[in-house]
Amino acid sequence: MKHFYKIVILVYLFFYSGYSVAQNPKDKVAELRVAFISKKIELTASESEKFWPVYNEYNDKIRAVKKNLRQSYKKGVDNLTDKEAEDLYQLDLKTKQAEMAIHEQYSGKIKDIIGAKKIVKLHVAEEEFKLEIIKNIKDKSD
Repeated sequence: MKHFYKIVILVYLFFYSGYSVAQNPKDKVAELRVAFISKKIELTASESEKFWPVYNEYNDKIRAVKKNLRQSYKKGVDNLTDKEAEDLYQLDLKTKQAEMAIHEQYSGKIKDIIGAKKIVKLHVAEEEFKLEIIKNIKDKSD
């Protein structure tokens, strides 16, 4: 069965390799992420079909919530007034609460699709993928 997953991933990568050339780096990273996570958590074709749209929607909502906070921090923090610092602090708390609400909303949906064991594997796979990206960046800069 593990060979089946490898074949599916290889076919996926081969099929999209020509498409990847024209993509921007973010799209390529997203594509690699899908392949990496799918392999690590051993998604079946049926699970994959249901999982990725829900998971991507979840991540899109998390990114949208974080965007406002990131933009606020980009304005600079060195010369904030006490009021501006308090406002930014409150925005940070509200952002974390919104993230938690989104997580609670989607965790049940994802669990229904892939089960608790694969959710645990998913968290590990996400961290491993981040480390892999960092390692690749580091290797290219050396």
